[in-house]
Amino acid sequence: MRVFLTGATGLVGRHLAARLVELGREVVCVSRDPGAARAVLPEGVEIVGADPVLPGSWQDRLAGCDAVVNLAGESVAEGRWSRAKKRRLRRSRLRTTEHVARAMAGADRPMTLINASATGYYGDAGDRALAEDAQPGQDFLARLAVEWEHTALEAEREGVRIVLLRIGVVLAREGGALPALLKPFRSGFGGSLGNGRQYFPWIHIEDLVRVILFALDRDDLAGPVNAVVPAPPTQGEFARALAAAVDKPARWPAPGFVLRLLLGEKAAMLLASQRAVPAALRALEFKFSYQELDAALADLIEP
Repeated sequence: MRVFLTGATGLVGRHLAARLVELGREVVCVSRDPGAARAVLPEGVEIVGADPVLPGSWQDRLAGCDAVVNLAGESVAEGRWSRAKKRRLRRSRLRTTEHVARAMAGADRPMTLINASATGYYGDAGDRALAEDAQPGQDFLARLAVEWEHTALEAEREGVRIVLLRIGVVLAREGGALPALLKPFRSGFGGSLGNGRQYFPWIHIEDLVRVILFALDRDDLAGPVNAVVPAPPTQGEFARALAAAVDKPARWPAPGFVLRLLLGEKAAMLLASQRAVPAALRALEFKFSYQELDAALADLIEP
């Protein structure tokens, strides 16, 4: 199988590329900075120099592959959500996905598209369990996820299988949310975010890579897929587990109004409750390596 990656130099992309190479798959990626990509990606990955928010010859290279994993998108966690930031968040996702979809729709072979999305699709849904058929929310991240998925579906035609991967909070040692969440806890000033009752859907980076590989290989899997552990904790439960993992108390909650003052609209990302459950994966008997939070934190946090 020849797999084309966008967003290959990001946290998930780096892990996925390494695993694909280990498995003997051919891997092609597109990068605006081929030199930087070469420094972080394993030997054997072919790097096409181009900006995927723009159409170009990289689309021809994509059309010659068997599958595409589209992970491209500016980080929602970095910086305040100014108007300019929101435009960049939309452009980096929608333009890239539009060009991916057009290249795939014009290909002359059966193809698979694994397109990143997020559990932010569901908005703030309280304590309702959210399988993949749940309705979307109405906030900025929910609307962005809906647009992202609809753009990916433009690739849909006979012979194209599309998986919309709604990813929860990715826990990894060297990047993503965990290092930032750990800082106050290591200093003894950690606590829950907001009232702590909101559900916190998460997934270990190793399991996320395994979900993507599973989706690539299972022709009977299509449509939205929640990439989250089966039983997400509340934010308060997550905070207590994180505190225990570093042998510190969890005594200092960050009130919602403080987060809103500091972060503006972005605070909604931290305070929304999404009790997402992986119904599609469970139906196909996918087995998580890390579905218990204590085991995941023990694996990821250095003593």
